[in-house]
Amino acid sequence: MKYDITFTRNPAPKSKPDPAELGFGEIFTDHMFLMDYDAGSGWHDARIVPYAPIPLDPAAAVLHYAQEMFEGLKTYKSKDGGVRLFRPDMNAKRTNNTNDRLCIPRIDEEFYVDAIKSLVEVDRDWVPDLPDTSLYIRPFIIATEPFLGVRPSNRYLFIIILSPVGPYYEEGLAPTRIFVEDEYIRSAKGGSGAAKIGGNYAAGLKSQEKAHALGFTQVLWLDGNERKYVEEIGTSNAFFVMDGEVFTAPLTGTILPGITRDSVIRLLKDRGVPVREERFTVEDVFRAHEAGRLSEAFASGTAAVISPVGELRWTDRDMIINDNRIGELSQWLYDTLTGIQSGALPDPYGWTVQLK
Repeated sequence: MKYDITFTRNPAPKSKPDPAELGFGEIFTDHMFLMDYDAGSGWHDARIVPYAPIPLDPAAAVLHYAQEMFEGLKTYKSKDGGVRLFRPDMNAKRTNNTNDRLCIPRIDEEFYVDAIKSLVEVDRDWVPDLPDTSLYIRPFIIATEPFLGVRPSNRYLFIIILSPVGPYYEEGLAPTRIFVEDEYIRSAKGGSGAAKIGGNYAAGLKSQEKAHALGFTQVLWLDGNERKYVEEIGTSNAFFVMDGEVFTAPLTGTILPGITRDSVIRLLKDRGVPVREERFTVEDVFRAHEAGRLSEAFASGTAAVISPVGELRWTDRDMIINDNRIGELSQWLYDTLTGIQSGALPDPYGWTVQLK
């Protein structure tokens, strides 16, 4: 389906931030993308407008029944001054998978990517050019119909905003301290764990606060049934290197099918590293560590790319992984992924999309 995007330039552009001082998700660019949906009319009125608050009825369904979804991807500045996206088609596919789960109307995936490209092109001067910086892209959809009743909304708003960012964790690539959560759960079979929705993250805040109070960076989630199988690390997919093989939880509906996860697995397999997508317990991890068979652990995600794990605490048991240093595979994956994303390394997979 063909959509036209109208453009209204911001008459009062903001000053660009110092790229050396960027945090994560705190500053936003001059423009945003909006598109409406009405039952019977479909998606319509695609537009790029000045970044501003959006009007929302107090009875809007998103505020009462949490019918919303979001995505996250990045734009990178290459050494030649070009701007490139990383696997935006995968975000479009995952958006529609989440939409199906939340009873939100699907969006044409080709147009979804075109909308992202158009907005980034308008604000491309906001893409920072220092190492470990990028322009974070946040597409999201909210239910806007005003009503108090539990049913899918008849109106939605599709929004894309942009934020220049630095490293997700202040410590950058320094190994993180992870607390194993065995009281609360993130998701369960038949739930929404494979969908990218705010409710999954809101439900994790209590555990995150508990971990932070104990001095840990993030939590490692266990399965919702037996509280023993490894699932995710905070907002990222988890990987453990045991006996030279890389273990990660399988996509059985309880964890997010990460795009960086998919990229990591492809890179590892092409390097000849065995990858096992299967269930394994946190006890398996601790036993491997005690036997000297656990060489490293890391998390993968759009925000941090690769985040090494240096310490893991489960109940009263602690382990230090790889002497609290980044592992060889973790470093190689980070260097390779960021190299492909920035254009510093060749892209044999066709993952990057260069803007004109």
